[in-house]
Formats: sequence, structure tokens, C-alpha cells
Amino acid sequence: MQRVRVIAGTYRSRPLVAPPGTATRPTSDRLRETLFNVLALRIAGTRFADLYAGTGAVGIEAISRGAEHVFFSETNAKALTAIRANLKSLDLRSGYTLEPAGTATLLKRIVKQGNVLDVVFLDPPYDEAEEYTRTLSTLGSEGFAASLAEDVLVLAEHTRKQPLSDRYGRLARTRTLLQGDAALSFYSIGEPVVELPALVD
Repeated sequence: MQRVRVIAGTYRSRPLVAPPGTATRPTSDRLRETLFNVLALRIAGTRFADLYAGTGAVGIEAISRGAEHVFFSETNAKALTAIRANLKSLDLRSGYTLEPAGTATLLKRIVKQGNVLDVVFLDPPYDEAEEYTRTLSTLGSEGFAASLAEDVLVLAEHTRKQPLSDRYGRLARTRTLLQGDAALSFYSIGEPVVELPALVD
């Protein structure tokens, strides 16, 4: 298995496992560090969704930094095994929900249970463009409005060669961060705004 680590917080430097092969592509330590540097003041006490979670490294990083509850979604059997192993190795028994039926099922459950998300991170396989469109459109729909905080931040990791749309329903892109072949698109609720210059690292 590949190995990654928790970068900061309660579980700083603790190792995490990832399945071998290309089916699961963990967010690199470097990109994860960049992501959480941006989110640093927003994580504590939040309800955080790690969609298409893979190894769960992003959601576990959020837990380590003080998130109140993290919702993981994943369907790949090897990835689910890795997530469960990582949670067990950190002795995490509460403060999270793991949905093995996938993102669409998790989002429906969040609506049904009346949960409200403060931060949403999604990282589908880069070549599955329809997953980005489907999930971002769901998050930006009126039917999901009550499940997003007014100041919600939605972040999508994708390849810089395949940029995402500027708007998905109520969600408007406000920023793009580029790092190597990867990109992070930031979305908030509201009217479209002039996008900040892309940050390249």
C-alpha cells in the first residue's frame, strides 16, 4: 500500500494507508497542505464532507484540525478498506459518517436528516467529468439549499487540463488554485463574481 500522513493537528505525522494501483489517487501531501492552509481558520467546529474520499486523508485531516463531524463517501472496496483501517489506526470511533453507497446516497441522507455542511471537498476520478457535473449541480440546486451553510465553501480537486464551469446553480466559482497537474476550484453561494487570479504553486 502507498502511504500518506496526517499533516497537522491532533494526529500530526500519523501515517495513513492507501490502496496500491491507480484506482485510488490520494490527494498529495503537498496539495492537502496547501488546501488546509487556505482553510485554516474555517475548520474548527465545522461539518465537513469528503466526497469520493479515497483513503479518507482529506476528511481525516479535517478531523485532526478540529472539525466537528466529517461525512465520507466512497464506493471502491479497496478504498473503503483503507478508510476503515485509517480510522481504526487513529482510534476514531465517533465524529464521522462513512457512506459506502457513494456520494449521491450520502447527499440524499444529509438532506433527509437535516444536516448542514460548512465545507465540502470533492475529488472524483479525474476522467469522470459527469461526476463533477452531477455532484456540483446537486450541491448548487434549490433542493439542497437548506443543507449548505450560508457561507459554505465547496472545493473541487480536478486536473488543470479539464477546467470546471464557473457556475453550478447557486454555486459560483470564486477562485482557482493550481499546483502541478492539479487544480482546486473554490465555490461559494451567491452572484457570480470576478474570479481572483489563479494561484500557482
